[in-house]
Amino acid sequence: MSSDATTEGRQGLSFLRKNTEVIIAILLGVVSIAVAYASFQSSLYGGQQAQAYTVGTNLSTEAESMYLEGNQQYVQDSQLWQTLTELRLDIANPDPAISEAAQIKYDTIYFQSVSEDFDGAIQRADAENEANPDFYVDPSNDEDYQDALFSGYSDKHEEGLAKIAEGDQANSYGDKLTLATVIMAVALFLLGIAAVVSAFRIKLIMGGVAVVIFVAAIVIAAAVPALPLF
Repeated sequence: MSSDATTEGRQGLSFLRKNTEVIIAILLGVVSIAVAYASFQSSLYGGQQAQAYTVGTNLSTEAESMYLEGNQQYVQDSQLWQTLTELRLDIANPDPAISEAAQIKYDTIYFQSVSEDFDGAIQRADAENEANPDFYVDPSNDEDYQDALFSGYSDKHEEGLAKIAEGDQANSYGDKLTLATVIMAVALFLLGIAAVVSAFRIKLIMGGVAVVIFVAAIVIAAAVPALPLF
């Protein structure tokens, strides 16, 4: 039994000695293909990262523009409300001439300058103020009105953040693939040495270490989802 195992071991070593160059050549080809594939996938993720960052930045810029537009409208409506409030006081004036002139001016300004969203906010505020005179409700603080002004900003801002997060994820995947490529390059280097040295033991050691390193690189690369080649 021991003699058979020894014989099989010697036959295995003899096979390795005779086919070492072929095995190393095959390993060199496999590792080279893996390096090329990992590099290509890394470049795809690099392109995906750049595209996501560009789209995310554009969306964020658009969101900021919408916010500024909404904020400008909010400031204008707040100033308009101050004017309308002053006219309301004049409308309540006991002098009919002052009251009538203020009413005409109020109606004109309201028709020309008050938006549909702000009109709804004013009506809701008036209803609440009438129901509870002890507590003043400012229409510019109306939630529906502010949502109409800034909801577009919020949606665009969230879209921009989501795209930038996609870019960050693509960057992370690209970094992992780059690391795997570097580790594979080390395995490729060791296999190159194994291919040129004459000592069988060194060939075996270099080849074995290269295979272990290559497997570690494959594990890292396998953790990254593969992108379509076309």
